[in-house]
Amino acid sequence: MQETELLGRSKFIVILIFVCSSIFSRAQVFPVAGVDSLLSNGIENIINQKYDLAKKDFVILDKKFPELPVGKIYIAAVEIAKSYDLAIPFKTEFINKNLDEAKDISERLIDSDDSNIWNYYFLALANGYKAYLYALTGDWLSAFGTGVTSVNLFEHCLKVNTAFYEALIATGTYKYWKSRKMEFLNWLPFVNDEREEGIKLLERAASNSSYNSYLAINSLIWIYIDRDEFSKAIKIAESALVRYPGSRFFKYGLARAYEDVNRQKAIEIYYEILNSFTDSEKLNRYNEVVVKHIIAQQYYHLGKNDIALVLCNQILGIKDFTDYELSKLDDRLDRVNALKREISNH
Repeated sequence: MQETELLGRSKFIVILIFVCSSIFSRAQVFPVAGVDSLLSNGIENIINQKYDLAKKDFVILDKKFPELPVGKIYIAAVEIAKSYDLAIPFKTEFINKNLDEAKDISERLIDSDDSNIWNYYFLALANGYKAYLYALTGDWLSAFGTGVTSVNLFEHCLKVNTAFYEALIATGTYKYWKSRKMEFLNWLPFVNDEREEGIKLLERAASNSSYNSYLAINSLIWIYIDRDEFSKAIKIAESALVRYPGSRFFKYGLARAYEDVNRQKAIEIYYEILNSFTDSEKLNRYNEVVVKHIIAQQYYHLGKNDIALVLCNQILGIKDFTDYELSKLDDRLDRVNALKREISNH
């Protein structure tokens, strides 16, 4: 499996410049119990793909604490997560409306109290989710500009408090992937390789962050895969799945890591992912095509061409794709055809 196959699926967690027992420690919480409870419950529902319940938590949060931006931020976040996971169109206007309102609230809070680190964190988070949405919808220039703003705000939080673990996630992710994608320039004296520092920041965040430790964990999974450290990726993914056994977010990383260790095990996990979508979640065929194609490739590498061919034929037998599905699939169907031809020629 090449980087482009599943690293892209991890973008919900890793590539964006914004944003296990000990891994899930409750070291840092928002200092209002009602906010903490609703925020924690909502995020756990996102991880478990219970998007309607998550949205309900965040709507209640927003209504009970309208003076805070966090409800609006995560109302947008759950819509992004749902659309990305289920491969359905983004509610762009709705998401941007909530994030823009959250930014306005955050900026007013900073104006009234610039010593409260959470005010800066919320502004950073709102910008981070906007950057992520820009990236997912192909507006890379806006994604980069807004993402840099987000990271600068997160870094401000760390300057104020080096133990503000929530801010470590975005900063660590940004440092690793920026250096990774620009490693061809590392010979220049003014370009620093910050990959190791990024990993250390994420490892601290994974062990100490309260709300978004799962983002740090998933970031580390895909970074370890990128570094061919598959045993580390497997270990941390399996630890996460002890608490969240049905989470597709962690299963994608675990399956990808097993491809280079035990392809049969990878296939089993991919089938778990494929079968995890409920009838109400099967809103289009994108996920079915992608996962079946990946499984077919694994069978092909194992020499089980007959099974791989069946999967290719199943994919190519779908004739009524919508325009949206075809746009999401890009050249995927061409690659399925190429795999079928390669199998047939053997």
